[in-house]
Amino acid sequence: MRSRAPGLGIGLDLLEVDRLERALARRPRLADRLFTRGERDYAEARPRPARHLAARFCAKEAVAKALGMTVWSFRDVEVVGGGGPPRVRLHGSLADRARELEVAPVVSLTHTRTTAGATALLRRERRE
Repeated sequence: MRSRAPGLGIGLDLLEVDRLERALARRPRLADRLFTRGERDYAEARPRPARHLAARFCAKEAVAKALGMTVWSFRDVEVVGGGGPPRVRLHGSLADRARELEVAPVVSLTHTRTTAGATALLRRERRE
């Protein structure tokens, strides 16, 4: 489902890291539903994986908000990178929406011991 949002947008999301940690401990397969293999591998290589997963979860939410989406799949937003700024790879309905609006999301992630957050900004795609 799509909102009638204008072509450009911004999204923001925050999450308590321990809330995601508890959810993943209760439902171990939840990580498979929310995150790609690459995202899980990246986080699992860190001392506290949930902190990095929480930031990626926030990025997914922020991108969907910026695109004005109300129904979408978490795995349709993939946060990639590790040696520099994070990048977003879109799939499915989110990729369709971004193409329709002729935009690409740019994200910024952050986390503390207790909280993770992300912002997403849509930039115009250059058509040649």
